Amino acid sequence: MKLNIKRIAKEIAIGALMLFVVSNVLSYLRKPELSSNQLPQIEAQLLDGTQFSVKKGKPLVLHFWATWCPTCKLEASNIESVSKEYEVLTIAVNSGDDTQLKKYMNEKKLTFKVVNDKEGKWAQQFNIEAYPTTFIYDAKEELKFSEVGYTTTAGLLGRLKLIE
Repeated sequence: MKLNIKRIAKEIAIGALMLFVVSNVLSYLRKPELSSNQLPQIEAQLLDGTQFSVKKGKPLVLHFWATWCPTCKLEASNIESVSKEYEVLTIAVNSGDDTQLKKYMNEKKLTFKVVNDKEGKWAQQFNIEAYPTTFIYDAKEELKFSEVGYTTTAGLLGRLKLIE
């Protein structure tokens, strides 16, 4: 039996395309219903003790995650990479007290901005039902993209480039 490289490559490409379509449909179906596409006022104390407020005129990635979430653990390096170039605020939901969360961040060598949502109040405000969930707001503080589940660094950066 002779292997047909073109046929195998075609089947791999079709499979990858189907996986892409299915994952995007699932993300769309699972996305939270927000009362508004406008970014609400966000003023919060970060895990490092500093105060966060939205920078006017800059896009914002708002990322909900949890230390107990396996997909969030896989995606953390992507969020870290994006946070080096763009404004990123992450909300760690039901992930322990500040000491536990700081330890987790240090062990994983993560430096992105984190609000510790110990009781899930932020998650409730944004109707988060699945983790990770990421919102991308443009410079006018309008929601442009929402994503539920794993997102690649390239996917996040591509979306941010589209709204610049």
